Amino acid sequence: MRKIKLQMQVSIDGFVCGPNGEMDFTVWNWDDELKNYVKGLMAPADSFIIGRVLYEGMSMYWPAAETNPETSDEDRAAAKAFNSMPKHVFTKTLTTADWNNAIIESGDLIDTITTLKNREGGDIMLYGGVSLVSSFIEHNLIDEYHLFVNPNAIGKGRSIFGDLTEKFGFQLVNSSSFSCGIVVLHYVPAK
Repeated sequence: MRKIKLQMQVSIDGFVCGPNGEMDFTVWNWDDELKNYVKGLMAPADSFIIGRVLYEGMSMYWPAAETNPETSDEDRAAAKAFNSMPKHVFTKTLTTADWNNAIIESGDLIDTITTLKNREGGDIMLYGGVSLVSSFIEHNLIDEYHLFVNPNAIGKGRSIFGDLTEKFGFQLVNSSSFSCGIVVLHYVPAK
């Protein structure tokens, strides 16, 4: 069975964005070690899941990044991967998607994920947004959590764990610190 693997940046105080979606706390001068971690994380994946808001942002950047001469070699390689992968866009408002290999998913979350996980193929990356990831957590649909803890506290914002109504335990698999200041915490749900 395929795994759903969450990759998400969080502030040191547990927020994934500010109250209005601000992401200015995130560190993007990733060192080569962290970039290699991400490559290893993505290597067994052949598709990814995103919500509407993140889809709209990514679809404005990645398709053009593949051929833009001003794009870095690393971003061009990432663009090639993102552009070729199936992208499952969970939305209640979009009916079409222009980014190649984008699939609109508007059905029941649990049924859709069960179907995706039972198909042949590689792992599935989950990138967000906040509401979508919160729904995945609520229904225990994530197999691996890779939380990229940024060295900034923002005091208030939105948390992917904000909708929990009861305790949700995790088992630490690994923690890795990187010279850019990010610490990656790799968890699985507790048994």
